[in-house]
Amino acid sequence: MATHPRHRGPLQRLTVLYDADCPLCVHLRHWLKRQRQLVPLHLVPAGSEAARRLFPSLDHGRTLREITVIGDGGQIYSGSAAWVVCLWALAEHRTRAHWLATPAGAPFVRVTMLAAAKYRELSGVRPGPDGARPGPAGAPASAGPPCDDRCEIPR
Repeated sequence: MATHPRHRGPLQRLTVLYDADCPLCVHLRHWLKRQRQLVPLHLVPAGSEAARRLFPSLDHGRTLREITVIGDGGQIYSGSAAWVVCLWALAEHRTRAHWLATPAGAPFVRVTMLAAAKYRELSGVRPGPDGARPGPAGAPASAGPPCDDRCEIPR
């Protein structure tokens, strides 16, 4: 976790960059939106024009490979730290997030992140080193069908 805070006050908002082409990521986005938030979560597709406009100096290819959360003070959380801070922002999961941030909870976070990575791999979500996904015959990947807010994780 790298941080470059602009101020030292309490977090007022977190921006979650999620992979809009990943069924698991989209499912988790919808789950996060349904939770009662103690710190508001602003969910933005990783690599999108909005993400590039909000965070021009961020490595946007990396944000497509790994969940990234940015605090309103410039804090940057990625990977397991990003997932823990998302849980910390939620009323029903803050206590669990505190535990997951301890040495005792860290293995659970690691296993969860490995399982998510394996799911993404098996579902064909494999961005290249720059974050781009090859489309058919070298064409850019499509954004896929519009979301109907009824996302489910395949069984």
